[in-house]
Amino acid sequence: MHELSIVESVVEAVTETAAAYPGARVKSVKLRVGVLAAVVEDSLQFCWGLATDGTVLAGAALVVNSVPVVVHCAACSRDAEIEGVQSFRCPNCGEPAAELRRGRELEIESIEIEEPDADSEPVSQPVSESAGST
Repeated sequence: MHELSIVESVVEAVTETAAAYPGARVKSVKLRVGVLAAVVEDSLQFCWGLATDGTVLAGAALVVNSVPVVVHCAACSRDAEIEGVQSFRCPNCGEPAAELRRGRELEIESIEIEEPDADSEPVSQPVSESAGST
């Protein structure tokens, strides 16, 4: 299951970013995941719970935004979203369209951080290190 290594890498990157905001809490992490990235969202969510348990990200939501496949058609010089991945044909003219414009993404889109109240003392939280690769 490569989703675990993906999530571990995301946790590591977000933990490093959160370290710049002592006492702040990470509320959510948004990922952009292309349809062709071969990632199962349910597996990502499951692994997220495992990988964030006991870290500064515990309780943070993982939001996965699916990115459809968009191809460029040389015949009609247009970009178009295709319905499925079984046929890479331009939906406008029907010609084969092999140039991918979107659909392979796997990236952190945003991190929502809630800063501590100005009246309260900042709380230092340990930064956990995790290894992983995408």
